[in-house]
Amino acid sequence: MEKSYSFVLSLVFELYFLVACRATNISTDQSALLALKASFALNSSHPLTQNWSSQASVCNWIGISCGSRHHRVTALNVSNMNIHGTIPPQLGNLSFLVSLDVSKNNFHGDFPQDLSRLRRLRAIDLGYNNFSREIPMWFGLFSELKMLILDNNAFTHIPPSISNLSKLETLSAGYNRLQGNIPIEIGNLQNLKELVLVSNQLTGFIPFSNLNISSLETLALTYNQLSGSLPVDICSRLQRIKSISIISNQLSDHIPSGLSNCSELYDLALSYNKLSGTIPPELGKLEMLELLTLGGNNLEGIIPETIGNLRKLQKLQLENNHIVGSIPRTIFNLSSLWLLNFNTNNLSGVIPREIGNLQKLELLYLQFNKLSGSLPEELFNISTLRGMALSYNNFSGSLPSALGYWSTTLQYLHLGENNIGGVIPNSVFNSSNLKELILNDNKFSGAIPNSLGDLRQLERLRLFHNNLTFPQLSIFASLANCRSLREIDLSDNPLNGVLSDSIGNLSTSLELFDLRHSEISGQLPLGIGSLSNLTDLYLFDNDLTGSVPSTICDLHNLQRLYLHQNRLIGPLPECLCTLPVLGVVSLSYNQISGPIPYCIGNVTSLRNIYLNSNRLTKIPMSLWSLKDLVELDLSNNSLVGSLPPDFGNLNAITFLDLSRNHLSGSFPSTVGDLQKLLYLSVAYNELQGSIPESLGKMLSLESVNLSNNYLSGMIPKSLEALQYLKHFNVSFNRLEGKIPSKGPFVNFTSQSFMGNEKLCGGFLFLPCKDRSVHQSRRNKVLLIVLIPFAVSLMVLGSIVLFMLKRRGNRNIPTQVESLPATTPTRISYIEIERATQGFDQCNLLGHGGFGSVYKGMFPNGMVLAIKVFTLQSEVAFKSFDLECEVLRNLRHRNLTKVISSCSNMDFRALLLEYMPNGSLEKWLQSDDYFLDIIQRLDIMIDVASALEYLHHGCSTVVVHCDLKPSNVLLDERLVGHVSDFGLAKLLGEGESIFHTKTLATMGYIAPEYGSAGLVSTSCDVYSYGIMLMETFTRKNPYDEMFQENLSMRSWVCNSLPVAPEDIIDVSLLESEKNGFKKKLHCVSAILELALNCTAESPNERWNMKDVLANIKKIKLAFLRECDDAPNMPFLLNSKQNRRG
Repeated sequence: MEKSYSFVLSLVFELYFLVACRATNISTDQSALLALKASFALNSSHPLTQNWSSQASVCNWIGISCGSRHHRVTALNVSNMNIHGTIPPQLGNLSFLVSLDVSKNNFHGDFPQDLSRLRRLRAIDLGYNNFSREIPMWFGLFSELKMLILDNNAFTHIPPSISNLSKLETLSAGYNRLQGNIPIEIGNLQNLKELVLVSNQLTGFIPFSNLNISSLETLALTYNQLSGSLPVDICSRLQRIKSISIISNQLSDHIPSGLSNCSELYDLALSYNKLSGTIPPELGKLEMLELLTLGGNNLEGIIPETIGNLRKLQKLQLENNHIVGSIPRTIFNLSSLWLLNFNTNNLSGVIPREIGNLQKLELLYLQFNKLSGSLPEELFNISTLRGMALSYNNFSGSLPSALGYWSTTLQYLHLGENNIGGVIPNSVFNSSNLKELILNDNKFSGAIPNSLGDLRQLERLRLFHNNLTFPQLSIFASLANCRSLREIDLSDNPLNGVLSDSIGNLSTSLELFDLRHSEISGQLPLGIGSLSNLTDLYLFDNDLTGSVPSTICDLHNLQRLYLHQNRLIGPLPECLCTLPVLGVVSLSYNQISGPIPYCIGNVTSLRNIYLNSNRLTKIPMSLWSLKDLVELDLSNNSLVGSLPPDFGNLNAITFLDLSRNHLSGSFPSTVGDLQKLLYLSVAYNELQGSIPESLGKMLSLESVNLSNNYLSGMIPKSLEALQYLKHFNVSFNRLEGKIPSKGPFVNFTSQSFMGNEKLCGGFLFLPCKDRSVHQSRRNKVLLIVLIPFAVSLMVLGSIVLFMLKRRGNRNIPTQVESLPATTPTRISYIEIERATQGFDQCNLLGHGGFGSVYKGMFPNGMVLAIKVFTLQSEVAFKSFDLECEVLRNLRHRNLTKVISSCSNMDFRALLLEYMPNGSLEKWLQSDDYFLDIIQRLDIMIDVASALEYLHHGCSTVVVHCDLKPSNVLLDERLVGHVSDFGLAKLLGEGESIFHTKTLATMGYIAPEYGSAGLVSTSCDVYSYGIMLMETFTRKNPYDEMFQENLSMRSWVCNSLPVAPEDIIDVSLLESEKNGFKKKLHCVSAILELALNCTAESPNERWNMKDVLANIKKIKLAFLRECDDAPNMPFLLNSKQNRRG
């Protein structure tokens, strides 16, 4: 009985103890959770504020689960509850906790080490919070853990202790800041199924040698900086792998064919790495593959036919590679395919009709390839197709017109930059969900269909650069139905219409409206102000007239306004100043007049202002306060006034052109504050004073043009510091003193300084005089001795000249220059090599028929052109000998002078006078140079004088045989010199025709020279006539427009009587106020002379005596006409430019 009682008593005590323990443990869990709640920043309406209360059972709290056996907290899930807070150490008291999920909140701070006591944990989800620093080392103590999710935080390192989690199946730490290598210890996780480390900063090699994890199914390492290559035996290491995603890393080498052994693989994503080689055909064995993305690598070769075996394939992406060949027809058997992306490769061939088999296809990308042929109609009948991007290919043909085509699901149709023609079919409206219609840069013609207005979902319409028409422009009334329209671009089409107020009915969502170069005329309609969301308005290069309407100022979102190259008149609207985000204003090449509004300084958003070539009169002071202005062009206006010191406030300016105005006063020294300026031009103004020293502080400068002003003083030496300066022009000022010689000035020619008579120094100007007051006694003695001696020589010379005049001249031409008084010393090969810096390419002036020409700078300061003959043929030797023989006895101001020569067994060179302004060809073919009528006439008179001397002024007649602009060189004063006598022929006494097998440059040679090799002086006359045509039309005889049925001569001959202004260089004629008719008459006379020089028969051509006399008459007549026209100031400048 006692035993029985004792047992019962002990049982009661045991039960009491258990109940007491249970009460204590629940209390501990409750305290831990209330401590967790206390760390939350909760408002009164949050669900946990009232629910997590000591008045209620813990196991009934939101997000809490308890075990049925011990009634302890086993799961804590507060995911996605908008909680801000930290993890308190008391959470470590939840000793029965199995699952912890605090994801998708805003937890932050460190993890207290007390959590390491939670040894029962099997699942931890901390994703989408703000935890940072390293993942704690003690995470390795969770020996029961199977799932660890750390995504979307700011963790920095994975600890090696993670390898202790032997039961771990999922490790996901994507979208963190993990750095360094992937720990090799991860290879110890032999139960791991998912390894996700995407979007981190991991580097180094992927430790495949340690990843022998046969259980691994998902390997996701996308968006890191991992390198190395994929091992050949990857599938034997990862035997159950189903998904490999390593996009956007640094993987290199080939794609291993061994991937075909991963029989369960359904996702292979290796895009945007550095993989090379070809696509292995063995990939066609991956029967389970659904996703294959290999884009953005350096893959070559063809697309394997075996890809067509992947019957489960849904996505195939091979874009941005170097794949060639045609698209395999087997691909069109992939009936599950919904995405096909072959953009930016070198694919060729056609799209076969079998593409219609892809009845699940939603997106087709074939842009930037070389595909051709017509687009198959079946393509437009795929009922699932949402997007089709085929731009930048060579597709031709037309679009299908039948209503049965044009799928209603189609949303994006991109066919730009092809050769598709015909009309845009009305049936396009069947694609009623179309959002983007991109047909630009094709050959579409006819009217734009009104049915486009039925595309009610349309957002972007690009039809530019076709041959579309719509004279009444009623298309805009139709497009008013498209209320989602954000972009209309119909530019570069011959629309040939007038904009009406109906334009204001277009969608208020419209952001871009582009009708540039579309033959639009009339006035800008007032309705344009209704397009309240417009950011970009492009109407330039049309024939718009009238003034800029005030309603344009209702476009409060306008950022870019381009109205240049029209015929707009009136003042610049002041209301433009009310546009708060206006960044670009371009109204150049109009007839805008009056002052620039003062309020423009209030538009602080302005970055680019282009108002050049108008009739503006005044710059407001406020303009200089636009500190963020990047480009300002006010050139070619009638601006007056001076440049204020505030000029230097344009801190961000990179381009500034104020040229061709009437600005006066001094150049402000504050220009030096424009530290970002690259281009500066104030040419053709009336600025005075000196060039500011501060210009030398503008270290970014690349181009400076201060020419044609009244600037005086010296060129600041501080400009030598401008190491990026490539173009510099201070010509036609009143500058004096020494030209700087260092830095960029080493490369500038006399063209940069011409028209400044008091400048000295440099390679091409007179040396500067020594102005030292203290002369040495030795110099005084020399003067005393030399002056009487010099006077004696002058007297003796006068007597000799008097005697010679009495004897008379024996037919010596008037323009012959005598040889130097002393014979030049022969120059050695070593001296030439040093002068050209070892024949360095930087000194190469050009290539000729038999060699190269270099610029040589000798120790005595002499600069010469050195013609080095290529001695690889007997012809080159003969050319050297011939040129020596011809030039030895020729002396004329318009022939290139031979200074010396160098000749040995394997080297031949002529040392010629250096011509700093290069060839006439350079001046005619480059947009960087300009010659006016007088300059071109003078140069052609120079050439005619040289030929007249060669043909009629020498004892032996010389035929040049290769006259062309590249053989006419220009000195520092733009005087022409005929050069290159390598093909010249000497005609003996009584000889008028010479037979040769050596042909000169095609296009310039006379017919008899080219067909029969007959050479005479008439051949040079013919070449001269062609040169006249080229000089005044700026078309060369080998221009692509001249074919078998049209030569340069026939072009001039046919056009001259009817429309001479169509063939004359447009830059010569300019506008009526600059003497259009006088210039037209002058150049027409020159071209008539050219036709007389280029007659088919040599007997009908004029000789050079007559040619020279006539071209001089043409110049004289032109100058007389211009003397009666005081409104032509360019003539004075041209004379100054010409002869200084």
